Amino acid sequence: MLRRILPQAKQLAEEVIQLGDTVVDATCGNGHDTKFLSECTGETGKVYSFDVQAQALDNARALCESKNNIEFILDSHAFVDSYIKDASVKAAMFNLGYLPKGDHTITTSHDSTLPAIDKIFNLLDDGGRIIIVVYHGHPAGKIEKDALLDALSKWPQKEAQILKYQFINQKNDAPFIICIEKNRNA
Repeated sequence: MLRRILPQAKQLAEEVIQLGDTVVDATCGNGHDTKFLSECTGETGKVYSFDVQAQALDNARALCESKNNIEFILDSHAFVDSYIKDASVKAAMFNLGYLPKGDHTITTSHDSTLPAIDKIFNLLDDGGRIIIVVYHGHPAGKIEKDALLDALSKWPQKEAQILKYQFINQKNDAPFIICIEKNRNA
């Protein structure tokens, strides 16, 4: 049976993450991916979890209170390279859009997402992945989706394989996944 979007995104991450790895939750939200990544990397791993909203980080801290391998960062994912300096990253996850049950006027934007993707890609191990769930059922989401697809479709094949996983017969602008896998020796 075909996996729904969020389980498929998690599987794409699980396939490359090992205990002790460094990973990034670029859009912490309510902390579900942060918790998942913390469990994948184990106590010896490290999760950098970014959000621009204190409410999101507070929600995530409550969900992940028993996890000791997470650094919560109240800042844009566009500044990821200011926080990760001496580590290579095995995987990163993005859930684009707005905070569920939060202020829907605060959304991710291609202005910060594209630089974050570039910076994380430069930190990424060979064979590492950036998994992006694109929610585009709102006006800002449509703009971000179009900018992402335009920019990523132009990436050189020799650097990365880029997958789009999407159900094409669903209504209401169903979310989809973009997965960027860094080629070995890229």
